[in-house]
Order: sequence, then structure tokens, then C-alpha cells
Amino acid sequence: MTKTEKAVTWAIEIANDPAHGYDQDNRWGPDYDCSSLVISAWQQAGVPVKTKGATYTGNMKSVFLSCGFKDVTSKVNLSTGSGMKRGDVLLNIASHTVMHIGNGQVVSASKNENNGYHGGKPGDQSGKEIKLQSYYNFPWDCVLRYTEDSSTTDPDPEPQPTAGNAKIRKGQGYANKFANAGISITGKRDAATKKAGVKVLQTALNRDYGAGLDVDGIWGTNTDNALGQHYVKNGETQYMVTAAEILLLLRAYDPNGVEIPGTFGSGLLSAVKAFQKAQGLTVSGTCDRNTFLKLIS
Repeated sequence: MTKTEKAVTWAIEIANDPAHGYDQDNRWGPDYDCSSLVISAWQQAGVPVKTKGATYTGNMKSVFLSCGFKDVTSKVNLSTGSGMKRGDVLLNIASHTVMHIGNGQVVSASKNENNGYHGGKPGDQSGKEIKLQSYYNFPWDCVLRYTEDSSTTDPDPEPQPTAGNAKIRKGQGYANKFANAGISITGKRDAATKKAGVKVLQTALNRDYGAGLDVDGIWGTNTDNALGQHYVKNGETQYMVTAAEILLLLRAYDPNGVEIPGTFGSGLLSAVKAFQKAQGLTVSGTCDRNTFLKLIS
């Protein structure tokens, strides 16, 4: 694995692990702020940016350039993100930095659960303190690219997934964040992704109804009994709504956002109806027992 891939993979794993949140008072692990996240990602990948003095956005550029990075700002479109590659460090020298992870997404540490920078609880309380999100222009002053992984300074761009794979990839990220599902974000609906779906549903049942399940991602009699007649419908707010949102993404349907706990809105209603129609279920718009069982199948 290249140093770039090690840095990106580490940052994604931190974002998907709820044990890590945002904090400027305890910023070198287990919590991070924007610059300590990016600096730590490259340091653990074997690029000594922290060792050589990078500590915050104001001194990152010079240190990163001295450690094998190149300023490629002129080669990319800051407005759209076109031309950016996996591992690129996007830097606003005054106040913010994120890492591009490919496929039009970045990993970022932004604010704590109180929408602030200090005093939050350890870990990710909102599911959004450290997260994967679509590219945005902060605006960035420069884009720094690591160039020492191979003989070429411009590695081949990562293959772009289909629209369906992009939704599954997003669902996998939320499954890791919500239920600590422990799966690689591949964009494929494989056995691990199916097992994660069960774990998501078990987690929601525990949170909403105190079901007392062993959340191991294996469907059994206890989980079957706990699901009982529980269902979610338009207007409700609960963790079972979050489960429905994530499970739909894992099946490549788009509920138009994931909240923790979730509120059942128009986007989820449309996605549930579309899924029910495709599966030959009664198109009620209510995510009932049969719909949940189809979603995890």
C-alpha cells in the first residue's frame, strides 16, 4: 500500500469510528481538529510532517512541501474540485484543511456536537464531527499533492463508481458511524455489507426500544422477536428512521440524507415507496416489518 493510500485509509477509518470526535483542546487523539487529523494521517503513513513541525494550518504548507508534497493548485479547479486526486490536501492557511479521498469526496473534521470548537464530549456525539462529505470550496488557498509514491507525480485517477455504488459507499460509511459496523467502504453490496445492515437494524432496535440485543450483525430469534411490529412512518423521529435511511443507501436508494436520530421526511418517503414497488411489496410508504426484512436480505 502506498503512503497516500495509508493516509487516506487511516483518515476514513477515523471518520467512521464514533470513538473519535472533534476537539481543539484534545486534538492529537482520540479526538482531532481539522489540521491535526490531516497531519496525523500523513505522519502515521510514514511522511514525517508532524515530526518536522506541522502543527496547524498556518505552518502546514511549508512543512508539507519539504516532505515531498507539491503545490498543484494550478492543475485543479477549486470551484468544482475537477482535477483533484485521492490524498490531495486542501488548505486554507488561515483556518481550515481537509483531505480529498476521491470520487468527489473529502474527509474533514469540522465542529463538535455543540457546533463549536471547545468543550465537547469525547468521541463523535452527532455522527458529523469527523465525516466524509462532498467536495466544497472553503475557499482553499492551495492544493498539496504527495509525489513520492511512484515515479510519476500524477498518479492515475481512482476509477469512478456508478451512481449506485456511490450510494452504497455512502451507506457503508454511515453504517460504520452509526453501528460501528467495521466494513471497508467499497461501494459493493457484498456479504460484509449485508451483515452490516443487520447490525444497523439491531443497533436501532436497542436504542429505540431497549431490546438488549447482542449487536453482532447476525440475525437470530432475539432480533426477530425484537423487531416485532415496530415500524416507522412519515413524520416520526427515532433511530429506526436512521436505520431505514442507511439500509436504503446500502440497497442503492437515496433517502436524501441521514440523520442520527432520523426524522422521516419526504425524501425517505419517496425512497421507501420506490423500494417497495421494486420488491413487489405493498407501496404504503411505511417502513414496516416486511420492508425492513427485504432491506437486510
